[in-house]
Amino acid sequence: MRIGVPTEVKNNEFRVALTPAGVHDLVSSGHQVFVQRGAGIGSSMPDTEYADAGATLLDDAGEVWGRAELLLKVKEPVASEYGYFRDDLVLFTYLHLAADRPLTEHLLADDMTSIAYETVQLPGGSLPLLAPMSEVAGRLAPMVGAHTLMKSAGGFGVLMSGVPGTRPARVTVIGGGVAGANSAVIAAGLGADVTVFDTNIARLRYLDDHFQGRLKTAASNPLDLDRAVEDSDLVIGSVLIPGAKAPKLVTNDMVSRMRPGSVLVDIAVDQGGCFEDTHPTTHDDPTFRVHGSVFYCVANMPGAVPNTSTSALTNATLPYIRQIARHGWKDALRADASLAAGLNTHAGSVVNAGVAAAHGLTPVALAEALA
Repeated sequence: MRIGVPTEVKNNEFRVALTPAGVHDLVSSGHQVFVQRGAGIGSSMPDTEYADAGATLLDDAGEVWGRAELLLKVKEPVASEYGYFRDDLVLFTYLHLAADRPLTEHLLADDMTSIAYETVQLPGGSLPLLAPMSEVAGRLAPMVGAHTLMKSAGGFGVLMSGVPGTRPARVTVIGGGVAGANSAVIAAGLGADVTVFDTNIARLRYLDDHFQGRLKTAASNPLDLDRAVEDSDLVIGSVLIPGAKAPKLVTNDMVSRMRPGSVLVDIAVDQGGCFEDTHPTTHDDPTFRVHGSVFYCVANMPGAVPNTSTSALTNATLPYIRQIARHGWKDALRADASLAAGLNTHAGSVVNAGVAAAHGLTPVALAEALA
């Protein structure tokens, strides 16, 4: 199969969809891999490493898209890339279509087959291709939160750990999944007073046992969450409903009652965010104010640590890429229900129910798409 890896074009997105080791694996199996020259430089993976691994380096993004049967990306295509869409191309990347109507419409108009990393789902409900980036974003969130809490960055001026005789920062993590648990690890490690909210009592029980008293857990309900947010120095939103928009759990009214200089980091921004006032920001301009609070809503947080993120992403995606390359996308999806759950669009129709619901569309059955 012909596999294309273009340079990412989103603001400050330095990740690349495949490491040189991933290229070597695919080329060794008889596939052709076309990599845009410079695609890996931001991840500290130079062209020479890709060439040595067997990749064919191309200068032009259009040529990479044009030669590919399977196109691998990290972030969803932006408007400048819509012109590369065609009906015989399979796109495998993070899509987050529930929060992106224009991209959804262009994929449908061009009859694109798109498989989203974030909706590939194992039988137990875990998301194997979202997990590594959730781990990265989760661990970054308390770090960027701690920085933004500094007075020089517009925050309240509180140190996460405090010092003897002063209180530590109060951190509320909304959602105890992969991202939330990783946020809790770092926030607790920094010495903060951490509370994790989740609706899943079994998950809270697990976190309580795992952290051995180093954080508090709370069953999520509107009243208790409202009180916790109002009293927080840092709120981290990490709620995820696979394929669907994130619920708005922190309202504008709640933010208005927070102390000036408090910070809110929305990891769920790719899915629309779980704060009412969330809108996507970039690494160039990461924050904005709501009332007296500072919102950090960068839509590609793991892009700040691309060497780690690219390696972690390839580790997770390569087994699925191998299946698609070896068997073709339809047979690969027929053979693997987890991968089949990743199919978002095909032949002008939405397949994923969450995406369809977000845009008021009727989904086509998976069996029909694979027929």
